[in-house]
Amino acid sequence: MDEVLAHVQAQQNELIALIRRFVECESPSDDPHAVNGFVDLIASTVEPFAGVETFAGGGFGQHLLCEFALPGPAKRKGDILALGHSDTVWPMGTLAKMPFRNEKGRLWGPGVLDMKAGIAFFIFAMRALRDLDIPVRSRVRMLINSDEEVGSDSSRHLTQETARRAKAVLVLEPGTGLEGKLKTARKGVGDYTINVHGRASHAGVDFTAGASAIVELARQIERVGGFTNLKRGITVNPGLISGGSRSNVVAAEASAVVDIRVPRLRDAEVLDRKFRALKPFDKRCKIEVSGGLNRPPMERSVAIVQLFRTAQQLARELGVELEESMTGGGSDGNFTAALGIPTLDGLGGVGEGAHASHESILVNRMADRTGLLAKLVAAL
Repeated sequence: MDEVLAHVQAQQNELIALIRRFVECESPSDDPHAVNGFVDLIASTVEPFAGVETFAGGGFGQHLLCEFALPGPAKRKGDILALGHSDTVWPMGTLAKMPFRNEKGRLWGPGVLDMKAGIAFFIFAMRALRDLDIPVRSRVRMLINSDEEVGSDSSRHLTQETARRAKAVLVLEPGTGLEGKLKTARKGVGDYTINVHGRASHAGVDFTAGASAIVELARQIERVGGFTNLKRGITVNPGLISGGSRSNVVAAEASAVVDIRVPRLRDAEVLDRKFRALKPFDKRCKIEVSGGLNRPPMERSVAIVQLFRTAQQLARELGVELEESMTGGGSDGNFTAALGIPTLDGLGGVGEGAHASHESILVNRMADRTGLLAKLVAAL
């Protein structure tokens, strides 16, 4: 058996205990105090073998940067950066109805898949390199952001500046499906807000004097819905609408928030021109469009494929055949890939149910995932 895999398997109970501590330290995005508690827990876990630094997160919790002390000679230029996030979508108190469980071959609980297991895997992978005295050629850092689930507004600059020194980025988000496929491409994500200003009037007494913002918005929604192009992987989803004041008033105001997903940057540019070119059907109404792309796509590049092939070969040494995938969801890896830095995503837990009540990871995939992270860091 591979020595790294055997070492990790021998420590599996300890790894499960750490994941439990992480899951039971609730950390919703909108509770900075709770997120900071989890950041402190990560910091105290790695401090025996890593330097830690925190950064203000604005209205969110602190961001955490860890630099690991690993075997080997003086480190070469070009870091290896692991990316994760401390926040979850689950509100405080979720543990009461969704407690951590170790049963049916899985670990269950809020945030276990997305993405507290991935953070624990990387910590144990770095411990394995130290315990086995496996030399590492590059400086290894782990950046944990506190606002990934809500758009990464406060952490994006920190992610990009930290990644500029990296030769490879390993993203600790969960893999795709129960096969644990790695992610070599992600769609870009954005949203647009369409505000319509109409003219109010009494719906019964003076109907024709009004210009309904709601009717105008409905026509615009049908128009932007037509921007979807499934053959190209482009989706446009009007996901939130509001407007009007009372049923007997011709609406003066209405708005819609529209989600977009694009596989290529040029697709986002085309969509942006279409949104900016929207014109009212009713000339008495005025349309204002704001927003745009907030996560660039992670496009499958030659460098990303090379990094995946390296991971695939190393996984075979662990008895695992890795596959790759593309997903419509975004991560902080979108930012690093857009900088041209080889980025490999989906290296965290293997399971299902992210953001859902059945969120869980497979226990029998913990050791090979942790071993892969260790071997990747040593090989790069």
